[in-house]
Amino acid sequence: MSEVKIAAATRTEFGKGAARRIRREDNVPGVLYGHGSDPLHLTLPGHDLLLALRTPNVLIALDIDGKTNELAIPKSVQRDPIKGFLEHVDLQLVTRGETVTVEIPVQAEGELAPGGNLLEYVLDALPVEAEATHIPEHVVVSVAGLEAGASILAKDVKLPSGVKLAVEDDAVVLQVLASQAEEPAAEGEGEEAAEA
Repeated sequence: MSEVKIAAATRTEFGKGAARRIRREDNVPGVLYGHGSDPLHLTLPGHDLLLALRTPNVLIALDIDGKTNELAIPKSVQRDPIKGFLEHVDLQLVTRGETVTVEIPVQAEGELAPGGNLLEYVLDALPVEAEATHIPEHVVVSVAGLEAGASILAKDVKLPSGVKLAVEDDAVVLQVLASQAEEPAAEGEGEEAAEA
């Protein structure tokens, strides 16, 4: 996984008014925490952060006030529910070689068995433990030829080397459901309705 460099500035103003001023300047308020250190309140450039967050579990190299360089991963992102712009971000401090627990998106590939079956994502993201600088962007699961009633468990998902499951082995990730066609009305019900 590549690093995304973002210049950040520490902030001393807090509260709704300060957050609104930061957002009006196309910036995003955020907090950097972890490793037992005090939380560090930051202002991050909105556009750069938005582009970085397109990659799940992106590794962000923060240049804080031009003095400090820190590595972080996003832990919580708050967006405006209507307009979708970033309102706040929580970042977790990480170091090279450190193992972190994250959720990586699950992508299915292949065609299900014929018959109009439906694929249900029970887990659309799989909790895993990985080295902070080697977090996979996603895992791919083959569903080719699976029929109704089949399921794929967490232990069946092939993970890259150095990545371990952070969920029970028998947790269901994907399952195939039979399509539910409408059943024709029973003959007696149709005749009674016609008589009424």
